[in-house]
Amino acid sequence: MNAHVLACALAVTVLAACSKTTSETSSTDAGGKSGARLRIAVVPKGTTHEFWKSVHAGAAKASRELDVDIVWKGPLREDDLKAQIDIVSSFVAQGVSGIVLAPLNATALRAPVREAARAKIPVVVFDSDLAGDGHVSFVATDNRAAGRLAGEHLGEAIGGRGNVIVLRYQEGSASTQRREEGFLGAIRATPGVTVVSENQHGGATTETAFNKSESLLLAHRAAEGAIAGVFTPSESTTFGMLQALRKTNAVKQVKFVGFDASDKLLGALREGDIDALVVQDPFNMGYLAVKTMAAHLRGERVEARIDTGARVVTRQDLDDPAVQELVRPDLARWLGE
Repeated sequence: MNAHVLACALAVTVLAACSKTTSETSSTDAGGKSGARLRIAVVPKGTTHEFWKSVHAGAAKASRELDVDIVWKGPLREDDLKAQIDIVSSFVAQGVSGIVLAPLNATALRAPVREAARAKIPVVVFDSDLAGDGHVSFVATDNRAAGRLAGEHLGEAIGGRGNVIVLRYQEGSASTQRREEGFLGAIRATPGVTVVSENQHGGATTETAFNKSESLLLAHRAAEGAIAGVFTPSESTTFGMLQALRKTNAVKQVKFVGFDASDKLLGALREGDIDALVVQDPFNMGYLAVKTMAAHLRGERVEARIDTGARVVTRQDLDDPAVQELVRPDLARWLGE
């Protein structure tokens, strides 16, 4: 009888210990703490443009290679700052292992990133820089250098003379501001070029960019040859300007250099309605951002800044296999689309 009681007591003790371990593991998994499977939140600026789909695919590739979980969530529109702040705060409250963030605003996201730091949740910033040093790494295109590429190409395309329009993206976006600065520095180094408009913003949607573009083109008589060249620093401003150039019958009179790639923009490039696109590598950006976060969480040293590259793509480059891989990554393989 005593032996039976002792055996039962031992069994109860073992069961209790097993139950405690399971409970602690579940709690640790949810919080993403040391020893558990890593759960990394990836927060883009938006989720509709092709650029972000490529970022998502790259992040998915990294998650499979590194055996970590990612949670992809961002605002629908790239001007919904409140939604992005709320998403970051929600991930902090959930206790994810780390956050990979493309901030919509260089200063407004500092508070939620500080909130993450207080919760011991590291943040890797990608695509667009964030003021301060609260993040562990910045993974992005060298946007100022990419803007210079655009300025140098447009300067050559217009023969080094004529009036130029810059349609900016939106205030507070560090990535596009760097592109605009790089472009203006390069184009102003060409003595025969005059920048006749550089203070207008197209905004985060194609619709707002189209409306602003049409007003600019009409005001500066682009269809009559008064404008030699145009630069736009994002996918939405590039597509909005393309539509406006077509509507105002200025598309063949104006040399147009845009930024980023989508099927519609690449089609316009092939048709000659766009002269060149400065193309980033969003797939590689998503891949390296998640890879950098996973390395940091596993105690490895990571670089403070990682350049993911950019290049000018013209009509003549489109059939180059390396360019095709860059502008048309296999999204279905990684996203199941």
